[in-house]
Amino acid sequence: MPYAPLLSEEEIASSLAALPDWSRQGNAITRMVQCESFRAAVALVGRIADAAEAANHHPDILIRWRRVTLTLSTHASGGLTAKDFALAAEIDRLAARIGAA
Repeated sequence: MPYAPLLSEEEIASSLAALPDWSRQGNAITRMVQCESFRAAVALVGRIADAAEAANHHPDILIRWRRVTLTLSTHASGGLTAKDFALAAEIDRLAARIGAA
């Protein structure tokens, strides 16, 4: 399978502007989601896992009590691609659906 093309700096900036809860960390983007409870955090991660499997693109996920920290980067391409921003937008939709901040 061919690697996804890397985005230009301008494309990254434009994509990040549309996702205000995400920030750039080097060759990745990251977001922390605050959930109502630990169980809600785990349930959100389950929904994110389903979306990640469907997209064949998998975030790094850290759960600490009610907080879920997500990091996206296309490792095979060595940086940020459209796949990262598409999954970030889906994660935002999933978080909003459960009322997470």
